[in-house]
Amino acid sequence: MTGGRGRSVPPRELARDPENWPQAVIAGHPEARVVQAIAYALTRHMSRQGLGLRRVATLTGVNRQAVANLLSGGSWPDVATLSRLEDGLGVGLYPGGEGPGSGHC
Repeated sequence: MTGGRGRSVPPRELARDPENWPQAVIAGHPEARVVQAIAYALTRHMSRQGLGLRRVATLTGVNRQAVANLLSGGSWPDVATLSRLEDGLGVGLYPGGEGPGSGHC
């Protein structure tokens, strides 16, 4: 489902209960569950640090609307976006990552 036409459906729409994103149940779509985990981790980090969309955008260089789309499950983030978010915030967002992935390269 990744790439091409498969990404024409936003990840949240693959959930059984899209209104509960990012805690919604997603079955059979591991790629959507990864995006869900990233959105959940970002939401938690922003809440703990008291960060809003504009501040995240400033710290990371990721467009505010792109951050909002990721948080709402309305988009499939690319590697560049994820890397900028992790590096700018100093936190691992990819499932299983303890810190920014680029720190391991």
